[in-house]
Amino acid sequence: TLAAIRSAKVALKGPTTTPSGGGHVSANVQMRRKLDLYAAIRPIRSVPGVPTPYRDVDFVIVRENTEGLYAGLEHEVSRGVVVSMKVVSEAATRRLAKAAFAYARAHKRKKVTVVHKANILKLGDGLFRRLVFEEAAAHPDIPCDEVLVDALCMRLVRDPCQFDVLVLENLYGDIVSDLGAGLVGGLGIVPGANIGDHAAVFEAVHGAAPDIAGKGLANPTALLKSAVLMLEHLKEHAAAKRLGDAVDEVLGAGKVRTGDLGGKASTAEFTQAVVAAVTGK
Repeated sequence: TLAAIRSAKVALKGPTTTPSGGGHVSANVQMRRKLDLYAAIRPIRSVPGVPTPYRDVDFVIVRENTEGLYAGLEHEVSRGVVVSMKVVSEAATRRLAKAAFAYARAHKRKKVTVVHKANILKLGDGLFRRLVFEEAAAHPDIPCDEVLVDALCMRLVRDPCQFDVLVLENLYGDIVSDLGAGLVGGLGIVPGANIGDHAAVFEAVHGAAPDIAGKGLANPTALLKSAVLMLEHLKEHAAAKRLGDAVDEVLGAGKVRTGDLGGKASTAEFTQAVVAAVTGK
């Protein structure tokens, strides 16, 4: 799989299952690390026709994707005592910060917010915070502020429209991505991109659901929207717009929805409706 992605330089992948508390290492984490997909881009946007307590949500999570606590450096120092090491490096943080400001400029975003817990983790999160602000100094036309990760969660559920581009280390970005998905309708509709200098992998934010495999219950929206991000990355902008508009048209009409959005449509029925919207048939 890694060889195929290195050759093609781009991939659209489905979710994989990682066992909890034992078993094999996360395939997603290994893929991101081995392909050096250091920036996870996760747009959180309100979807037409999907009712939520919030309107006009539109912010983007830029998550460090290769280190932090997900570096997986754990050991048992004595019986019943486990140490998990959080890795924050200058090289990884600088390139993430550059990617965040490059994204903000390319997509005409108005503000970048660095998210951290540097009041407690003064060295690791302190380094992350300082390096993002150093990159911000090279982009004086793009305002940059900061927020503690716990305060961010509170502020998001009060008013998610106050944020634009969020820059976070790995674990914080993972958690806030799921929180963000909940603000706009759930994990079934949020896409994701994992970007590196030599390859890019696109995937839905949600994980696997083996308990419903083959039952036609899954919502394919997140994967379809991830395909839209992939087409945009490939500069196939017309195709990206066509597919994105088709998904929004079906959801906006409200007649064909999967169970997670309050409907009764199967995965295949929803997909067929999107195909009809794309082809105009």
